[in-house]
Amino acid sequence: MENEQKKQTEEEKKQLSAEQQEQERMELLRRAAETPGKQLQFDSFNNELREVDELRAMIGAQFENPEEKFQAYYNGMRKVLMQFLPSGKDFKQARDIIYDEKNVFLNLGKKKSDNNGVRGSDGRMTFQPVMNEMVDIIINWVSTSQNPFTLYNTLYELNEKHGYGHEEYDDTTLNYANAMRKLKDTE
Repeated sequence: MENEQKKQTEEEKKQLSAEQQEQERMELLRRAAETPGKQLQFDSFNNELREVDELRAMIGAQFENPEEKFQAYYNGMRKVLMQFLPSGKDFKQARDIIYDEKNVFLNLGKKKSDNNGVRGSDGRMTFQPVMNEMVDIIINWVSTSQNPFTLYNTLYELNEKHGYGHEEYDDTTLNYANAMRKLKDTE
C-alpha cells in the first residue's frame, strides 16, 4: 500500500512538473512573439528571463574585422529580413527589389546594372556607419510596420537622399517597382 502511494505521488510530481514546463514554454513563446527583433535569454545567476536586443548589441561593437562584419550582415540584417519579409515564389520579385535597394545603399551606390550584372563591391564589408544605419532602418521597420512596401520606400528614399540611384530593371520588374512606389502615396 505504501509503495502504491509513493508511486502515485511520484507520478503526480512528474505530471505537475510536465505541466509547469509546458506553462513555461508557452510563456516563452508568448513573450517572444510580443517583441520582434529581440531574444529571450535565461540568466542562470539570477534565475530569470531577460530580453536582449542582439542587433542593437552588435551595433555597439566595432566591425573592423571582416568576419564580424560577415556575422552582422548574415546573422543580423539578412536573417531578420528573411524572417519578416513575405516568403514564397509569389513574393520573390518584391524581396529581390528590396534586397537590391539595400545593397545599393550598403555598396555606396554601386549597382549590378552598372557593370553587366557585377556590382564590384561587397555590402558585408561596408563602412561601419553605413551598416549601422541599415541595421537601424531594419530594426525600426520590424518594430513598427513590417510592411514590405514601407521598407522598400524607406530604402528607395535613403538611396535618393545619398544620390546613389537605383538598379535598372527589365520592364516587368520596373513596373513592379513603380507600383510599389505608387503604393506609398496611398499609405
